[in-house]
Amino acid sequence: MRQCGDCQLCCKLVPVNSLGKDAGVRCRHQKAGKGCLVYHKPGMPPECALWTCRWLGNNDTADLSRPNRSHYVLDVIPDYITMLNNETGEREAIQAVQIWVDPNFPDAHRDPALRRYLERRAEENIVGLVRWNNERGLVIFPPALSRDGQWNEVGSNLSAKTHSLAETAAALGGEVINVVMESR
Repeated sequence: MRQCGDCQLCCKLVPVNSLGKDAGVRCRHQKAGKGCLVYHKPGMPPECALWTCRWLGNNDTADLSRPNRSHYVLDVIPDYITMLNNETGEREAIQAVQIWVDPNFPDAHRDPALRRYLERRAEENIVGLVRWNNERGLVIFPPALSRDGQWNEVGSNLSAKTHSLAETAAALGGEVINVVMESR
């Protein structure tokens, strides 16, 4: 089983709403060489207690490098983009895997191993949603999901907003899962 080791990239890249921590900003609880000072302790944000890195727990990431080596973190929590059909005016929600990229390595999303991963996900009609911070993002369309059969990177016209679990479930036709955290 994979382990974080000295990787603490999620503590920098992933937003934590309950702390007011933006994406791309190091968490105040993270200390270099030590990790999270409140991990499994009182004061640990509920988002952090529930969140995990896709690299740690998913077999579909076997060929990806650990996040601190690849400079991106794959989120296990899906998001979605809304596509507008210019001909019909219909909007369609498409599932997206969130890729939190270290702003110090802005081209990390061009990693060939990540592109192979996104090609596999395209079979499920899933695109990549690259995020550097709360304002900057782009959508990666693998060749199988592009009209021209090429890789396409499209800058998002949104504020790289992370949708809530309820919004994502509703958009993707799933059920909302209510999670209750008990304080100990």
